[in-house]
Amino acid sequence: MKIRRTAAYGVCRSADGSVLLARGSDLSAFPGVWSLPGGGVDHGEHPAGAVVREFAEETGLAAVVTGIRAVVADVIALPSSDGLVEHTDRIIYDVAVTGGDLRDEAEGTTDLARWVTPAEVAGLPLLPFTARALGVRFEAPVVVPAGDDPVRRGDRVQRFGAYGWVTDPEGRVLLARITEGYPGGGHWHLPGGGTDFGETPEQGLIRELYEETSQRGEVSELLSVGHRYDPAALGPEGVPLDWHVIRVVYRVRVDEPGIATVTEAAGGSTDRASWFTPREVAELPLTELAQETLAQAG
Repeated sequence: MKIRRTAAYGVCRSADGSVLLARGSDLSAFPGVWSLPGGGVDHGEHPAGAVVREFAEETGLAAVVTGIRAVVADVIALPSSDGLVEHTDRIIYDVAVTGGDLRDEAEGTTDLARWVTPAEVAGLPLLPFTARALGVRFEAPVVVPAGDDPVRRGDRVQRFGAYGWVTDPEGRVLLARITEGYPGGGHWHLPGGGTDFGETPEQGLIRELYEETSQRGEVSELLSVGHRYDPAALGPEGVPLDWHVIRVVYRVRVDEPGIATVTEAAGGSTDRASWFTPREVAELPLTELAQETLAQAG
């Protein structure tokens, strides 16, 4: 059986370079293994809010997000779970402590919270994503085949999507128009969409870019992480969609642009794709995400 989730974690360092880590308890999937403080993003919750909440729960410390470090994904066969395979999209922030007193979590998925010096970190059993984030060598986990089983979903769906602010050497911007009848229909949106099980955000974005615009690009920079929760939104059949969309935006470069066309694989949610000059983009009806990214990166 396959499941997906999104989680947020924080890298927090003290003045002497020590990093704050939490150890998995017997209630966790990996007891005795250390990780960056953090955990699952609740339905409707911004990932940055999730890391602040989880930080307080696991360490007793109040924290504030100071930056986005990375977005990664992994697929792990959970031990003692009778074949359960979990894909986790992990958003890693830089955080700073603003108050509180360090303490261990009681009756949770962690049982110790400690400041660990750089010399001590390498000797601890670490979850692979934590080791990677801290620059510690680790043995890569065995790649788990995705399989053909459907992803198990509840009544409320948390969707993880990757999108691109896509430009060419002339400074033009590539956008895709949402089909009428879908949320945001008729508005121009950033190319991208939901990532598949087993895909990294970058892989999903490059695939979606080709499906929606027939262009091939290269991801160059992580721009932002945000979310949208609108339980009143209606799908194309007029049915309410209680979907929580977590959106990661990257800067993408297309060195050899061609005529933008929607490929058959894109499905019905995108009806047109085109290149625009920055002046033309400013005159278009844009989605909220496209407007925000234009203000940041345009």
